Amino acid sequence: MVSLAVALVSIIIINLVLSGDNALMIAMACRRLPAVQQKRAIFIGTCGAVALRIILTIAAVYILRIPFLQVAGGLMLIWIAVRLLVDDTCEDNVCEAGCFWEAVKTIMVADFIMSLDNILGVAAAARGNIWLLIFGLALSIPVVVFCSSLITGLMKRFPFLVAVGAAILGWTAAEMIMRDKLVQHFLGAGVLPRVVPLLAAAGVVFGGLLLARRQRAHRCEPDKH
Repeated sequence: MVSLAVALVSIIIINLVLSGDNALMIAMACRRLPAVQQKRAIFIGTCGAVALRIILTIAAVYILRIPFLQVAGGLMLIWIAVRLLVDDTCEDNVCEAGCFWEAVKTIMVADFIMSLDNILGVAAAARGNIWLLIFGLALSIPVVVFCSSLITGLMKRFPFLVAVGAAILGWTAAEMIMRDKLVQHFLGAGVLPRVVPLLAAAGVVFGGLLLARRQRAHRCEPDKH
């Protein structure tokens, strides 16, 4: 009984420690939705993400054998961060009906990617008990939902936090790439693992703002036809 309680607490702590970036990403994906839809999107997206994480954790031993999997996931997360920043800069405050499910999809995909580098820790804490794993992950939903709602409110009040959030996601993506076993094998333990995340964070913000500026300029061009 004691070992079961220890395993459950371990799963909860691992998820809470690692949920900061996830809550930030969820908040960025939902910030343009009407207030009445934000909580729904956060809840549905988070539940879907937890379900995907459970599946991923069960298959962890096999999935993590795929070469450069974390590299692919990191590059995809960088693209998501850039796209979220461009959407915030380019779009007006009126969100179409499709935005709700687009936000839910973004939450599920990004959370799935961001879970790649910590699933082994969760799987080990569960000690092979699938029901313990499901219960521990489900218990983290209220915390992630609360944190996401709080960050969403802050982003609406302080718009510059969107760029800060995009930079953090870029940093997280680069760290994921640098933790890939094959990347570590080729690069070793030099200064590069410390420099790349910083460059990725700056690149996401610079690239996102540049793309947004080009899109605004394109929309403002007079119609030649």
